[in-house]
Amino acid sequence: MSAHSSESEDGSSCDSADVSYLPCCPAAKLTIVVGDTHFSEEKMLLVQSCDYFQALYRSGMKECRQQEIHLKSLRAQGFLIALAVLRGEMPNLDGDDIVEAIECAAFLQVAPLIKHLINLIDSDNCLLMYHTAATFGLMDLYHAAALFIRNMYVDLELEVKKSLPTELISYVESLRPSVFVAVGAHVTCGGDKTIHAASRTVCYLDETGNSWKVLTDLPLEASTSMAGVTVLDNKLYIVGGVHGLQKQVVESCFCYSVENNSWSRISSPAQLRYNLSLVGVDGRLYAIGGEYERTVMSSVETYNVKTGRWGFAAHLPRPAAGAACTKTMSRIFVCLWRPMETTEIYEYVSGKDEWQLVTTLIRKQSYGHCMVGHRDNLYIMRNGPSDDFLRCLMDCYNLRTGQWSSLPGHFANSKGSLFTAVVRGDSVLTLNRSMTLEYAVDDKTWKPRRQMKGFPRSGSVWTFLLQLPEALVLQ
Repeated sequence: MSAHSSESEDGSSCDSADVSYLPCCPAAKLTIVVGDTHFSEEKMLLVQSCDYFQALYRSGMKECRQQEIHLKSLRAQGFLIALAVLRGEMPNLDGDDIVEAIECAAFLQVAPLIKHLINLIDSDNCLLMYHTAATFGLMDLYHAAALFIRNMYVDLELEVKKSLPTELISYVESLRPSVFVAVGAHVTCGGDKTIHAASRTVCYLDETGNSWKVLTDLPLEASTSMAGVTVLDNKLYIVGGVHGLQKQVVESCFCYSVENNSWSRISSPAQLRYNLSLVGVDGRLYAIGGEYERTVMSSVETYNVKTGRWGFAAHLPRPAAGAACTKTMSRIFVCLWRPMETTEIYEYVSGKDEWQLVTTLIRKQSYGHCMVGHRDNLYIMRNGPSDDFLRCLMDCYNLRTGQWSSLPGHFANSKGSLFTAVVRGDSVLTLNRSMTLEYAVDDKTWKPRRQMKGFPRSGSVWTFLLQLPEALVLQ
């Protein structure tokens, strides 16, 4: 993914920013001296990715004309990590690396490095990330690490109380944890009198009381049947879908804000669609594939939340409807099937606006039906062989090593639980009518951790996470 793309006024992506203020050829090399280490890097890469260098070259100071710049407040390892991220790498960082990377990200304001650090937050490093981000004033990382800690507070509270200052503990405890939310996946528009009103509610799991509570009613014109449903920046979006026996496409699209406890309409994609996959990353929704008038499509559209506009992105390699899709490490992945028991995983590379084949999984009489991203792992839930279709098997693909592994055992899927899986911290929540089951996740295993009340609705469901304001929870 490009580390230095920018957006035009209409929200479309462009390959390069305005660098007319550079005093010489933007492609020229610049030597950066950090301590005793010299780095040679393209001026363009540094200017487009670091606020520090942007400000320097806009300032007109004498350093603008120098071929060598000394950074006296940094350590070499932190700058080396920043350069690796800017070149598109995903370096794994230990404790010392994290501190130096945060120091560098704060001093130079390197947005791609900040994003990479946020993507690396886990149970082992979240306290270090949080405390160091607070020290250097890296607020996006500070908040992301605090929310991770809040979501894992049952596991981390003792360590938090022992190792963090009072003001940092207070901030964590002031946050609302992410709650598990569900809505039926076969709810059509409210004009259909055969639909019971109770089915048109979005509900959340009160884990303390082990009960499901109503969060909000769906708008009358909204349908979750064969719709695209996702959460982006703590807002719920519903795009497309069908209503009626003839599967008429729903033209209205909706956004639910938990802060305002209200629904609003958003514009519809240029190509109306149902049975699509919808995912949200970095301020954009991606409506992937789907159907229209019973024709399967390969087209993809992206919605810019800030501008409220849709635009077309690169088509899928082939038409797909209801494709398994996920995001992890701020990257989008989709499963596409081929005959002869083949599941291919593609990544959308936004900087190049193209879909790239990542890996292929071949399993006898089996296809990937659900995909979950956790850290740098993709977990593919698939049906068992044809003589045991209700058995759910799982394979793991590691993005860093490029290796597949099969998780031991199998997972009962008679009521759809593992085909609706949501990551929260270092755990995964799954759901069916009988139970909500939380798994503790590490690289090679999913271990059942606790069981809670199932969702009292028939049929499959959409599941996601939201942070609810206290006023909504207390209703």
